[in-house]
Amino acid sequence: MNRTDARQAIAAIPQTDAATAFNVGLDLLRNDHAEILLPIARKLARKFPRDPRMQQLLGLAARTAQDSTLALEAFGQAAKLAPSDPLIAHSHARCALEAGAPAVALFQRAVEMAPTDGHALLGMGAALLHEGRAQDAVDHLDTLLAANPLWIDGHRDAAHIRGQMGLDPYATITKALAGQPRSLELTTLLAGTHLEALDFEGALAGLQDARGKLGDPASLRILAAHAMSELGNLSEADTTFGTLAPGSSVNDTSLHARHHLRAGRAAKAAALIEPVIARDYDHLLWPYLSLAWRLTENPRYRWLEADERLISVYDLGNILGDLDVLASHLRHLHFASAQPLDQSVRGGTQTDGNLLLRTSAPIRKLRKAILAKVADHVAQLPPFEAGHPTLLKDRDPLRVAGSWSVRLKDEGFHSDHVHSKGWISSALYITLPDTIGQAQDRGKGETDHSGWLTLGESRDILPGLEPVRLVEPKQGRLVLFPSTMWHGTRPFSAGERMTVAFDIARPQQS
Repeated sequence: MNRTDARQAIAAIPQTDAATAFNVGLDLLRNDHAEILLPIARKLARKFPRDPRMQQLLGLAARTAQDSTLALEAFGQAAKLAPSDPLIAHSHARCALEAGAPAVALFQRAVEMAPTDGHALLGMGAALLHEGRAQDAVDHLDTLLAANPLWIDGHRDAAHIRGQMGLDPYATITKALAGQPRSLELTTLLAGTHLEALDFEGALAGLQDARGKLGDPASLRILAAHAMSELGNLSEADTTFGTLAPGSSVNDTSLHARHHLRAGRAAKAAALIEPVIARDYDHLLWPYLSLAWRLTENPRYRWLEADERLISVYDLGNILGDLDVLASHLRHLHFASAQPLDQSVRGGTQTDGNLLLRTSAPIRKLRKAILAKVADHVAQLPPFEAGHPTLLKDRDPLRVAGSWSVRLKDEGFHSDHVHSKGWISSALYITLPDTIGQAQDRGKGETDHSGWLTLGESRDILPGLEPVRLVEPKQGRLVLFPSTMWHGTRPFSAGERMTVAFDIARPQQS
């Protein structure tokens, strides 16, 4: 269903038949047309104020369109009208969590109605965490996992919560494996968690131990080869990668291409990626192809990333007002005591959840300012290019795929990374120490830009490759760039560096 079809469906909605209107609305949502549906959903909710389906439809449309205030209000009304509906109860709780409102009691109610709903159970853990009850969140998941040791999603959430609280992230997985030693899913999860924690030795040891129990499945061999490569054991990694069928999956291809790049074989990385790039729907491969094309001086690199309009820098200090107020608000959201397992943060903490969905006044003001500049950036992008991961044909609606605040302290930095699930990524500087923004001579004639944002650099893979651009951080400065572009930060010596970052989701293409 394209946008024209969606508007025709809206025009044909019978405003006297609530059941039919509800089903048409659900079909529009399934086809990702929430913004088109929202005005008529408002009208239907007013026309049928006692029908929980109409309030539910409004809540679903508002939540997808990222109007957290309206979504929470609509689901609250729907829950009053249908107090025994488990789906409405869960949606109400989820909206409260996203909005930054108290949600524990709402999730308790949802779980009571659907005690085996894994999403509601995980939501309870997240709500406890957001309300400052980290140990209760850990205990909640521990209890559930003791009774359900093969619940992979539960183990994954438990590992991430434990990691951020400075606890053993592997605890529930290793306990479950003790009772289920032949579980491929648990073994894969344990290895993946070690990799997220950058514990490549631990990942490899666990994978080698698993061979005696599980044989030598290809899904574990690819992880072992990746760990070997990350450890610098390039010859061993070559041997192990060589036992695997090339192009078996996009994810496997990305790991193999990463290894080729680290080993100085950019042409081989490109040759591996190019035949499968058309099915790289999650954009795992474009960042590696960018490096390969750049290193081999392929003219397609210029087509991909060299246009200056792909990067925008805006100074929002006058728009955002007193950044100290925003900084104080953000500090209260940094509950963690350690860096997250699966992110680029080194020497700092990161907030949980989609920050820009919160309904507090400082965040609403921030979101409005940010999205206005994102719209400006999108408007000046080069025209549509078929096959280009950034220069899309359809460029709206502008939705936030994820958003967070990072608080780095002494010697903190971001490792070079990409955001494969986004379209446009960002960095907005809220607080900076005095040492940031100064070029410092570190001896031997080398100059390092302390705390600066680097674009086009991938030091873990190619430590000798220079960035294509360095951006000086300033309070209130917003930098926008393609999500497939490598980016990171240089360490700084002392103080606090707090940022807000977000990804704009790739709009659905017609």
